[in-house]
Amino acid sequence: MPFDDELVIADEVGSQLIRLVRLIERKQVQYQAEHPDAVERATYHLLVHLVNDGPRRAGSLAEAVHSDPSTISRQIGHLVRLGLVERTADPVDGRATLLAATDEGRRVFEENRRLRNERIAEMLAGWSPDDRHALAELLARFTSDFENSMLRSAEAAAAPIDAAAVRS
Repeated sequence: MPFDDELVIADEVGSQLIRLVRLIERKQVQYQAEHPDAVERATYHLLVHLVNDGPRRAGSLAEAVHSDPSTISRQIGHLVRLGLVERTADPVDGRATLLAATDEGRRVFEENRRLRNERIAEMLAGWSPDDRHALAELLARFTSDFENSMLRSAEAAAAPIDAAAVRS
């Protein structure tokens, strides 16, 4: 059980994370309103995976983003219509289809990444180099710990229940 001072810090971190997520969501809504043809964030996330990880089957992509295959199918259809993703025959199994980012999809990804990095660099311009590095390191550490905690929780939920331990 954490100590009271640890819970106070955890509360502050949690509050700031909620504030950050709300600001990001508000910015996304604003962007969507200003750019009605923009790809939704969840759909764009699929493109990110295809650019970073290479071609893959829809089921594998659904697993990677922790989503339902039917949702992925609709989102991929949108990306295909926009010319950002293409479907090709799987060279290992011609009956299966691989999804891959097109040249235009990679260009859109790179452009969005460049713009994001420029905005973040502008926000951090007044920070010292040490503070910028510390933020990057601590944020990476926190994100990894968060991800590992989620994996442990999922594994615990999937573990079979030991009947003897439950009775004791």
